Amino acid sequence: MTSFNLILPELNEFITDIGGGDQKGLIIALFAITALISRPFSGKLSDTIGRKKVMYIGMGVAVVVSLLYPLFTSVGLFLYLRLMHGFSAGFLPTGATALVTDILPPEKRGVGMGLWGVFISLGFGGQAIGSIIRTEFGMTFLFITAACFAIASGILISFLKETLPNPIKFKWSLLKVTWQDVFEPSVIPAAIVMFIATFSTGIVLALTPDMSTFFDIQNKGWFLGFYAFSTIFIRLFASGLSDKIGRRKTLIFGLSLMVICMALVALSTEWKMYTFAAVLFGISTGISSPTLMAWTADLSHKSRRGVGAGTLFIALEFGIMFGSTSTMFTYDNSLASIPYAFGAGAIMAIIGVLYLMWHLAYRHSNT
Repeated sequence: MTSFNLILPELNEFITDIGGGDQKGLIIALFAITALISRPFSGKLSDTIGRKKVMYIGMGVAVVVSLLYPLFTSVGLFLYLRLMHGFSAGFLPTGATALVTDILPPEKRGVGMGLWGVFISLGFGGQAIGSIIRTEFGMTFLFITAACFAIASGILISFLKETLPNPIKFKWSLLKVTWQDVFEPSVIPAAIVMFIATFSTGIVLALTPDMSTFFDIQNKGWFLGFYAFSTIFIRLFASGLSDKIGRRKTLIFGLSLMVICMALVALSTEWKMYTFAAVLFGISTGISSPTLMAWTADLSHKSRRGVGAGTLFIALEFGIMFGSTSTMFTYDNSLASIPYAFGAGAIMAIIGVLYLMWHLAYRHSNT
């Protein structure tokens, strides 16, 4: 996760420097598109050839693409690399989440996914040091550092035990994907909420580097650094909440905080309110993200956990993609347009709260 996120705060300026300042929204969107496309394949392969092999594929793509960034300095080639980089996010987290689901006892999934989420958040927190590395050592060194983190993940994967019983040898026919390999119907309620929740994440990833500039904050990863700190803190203390009161009630609370957070960013005119909103964003996602993973594990059939995890991540990529792309219609590179961009995120979070209230009242669920 650090490898994916370390470079993000500097990519807006990077694409502006090479002449593509009006295409900032595509930096996140293109990454999300290929991550989304690859989910059905990674989910199916995770349930057939094994969790670890799928993780290795994601790691390998991350290494190669990170090292190519300094060489691709035209807008078109840079965006092509963003498209290719998405495959790494489509494979590694899918295999890893299925592996984690395998080893967690059902009664402790909320706590377990909370701990899992702590380390995902630590990876997101890499954005807080990306600007520092770029300032001290340059953009090329930043890309090389991202590749090194991906290599380190590959070394760590080698120490893991494969959890898929009787994995089979890869064959090309496994890449033939049917509709059943794309979606696990049982986890659709969790996927809907994931899409709604990550719409705001797409907006945050696309615009917070620019907002740091508006508020004269040198570190473009400022917002995401405070987000990472608060989400790690809340996961350590509240990860078992959904095991006690239920997944949907916990998600209603988490998304309600998201509504407030998006409204605060929309109204921010100086760095203090903006920073408080970052902390609140971390608390919201720290509550919602592990709960969604635990709910997906509850709903997934044992033999289709890879596809179930893939379905959840497809929803995540759709949410980030639509959220980041929405900024191309609501944001005009000025602080005055920020309320429109983040107002859209607040509206989506409200829709999520209403959906969960309806689902809790009228639909049966495991939790």
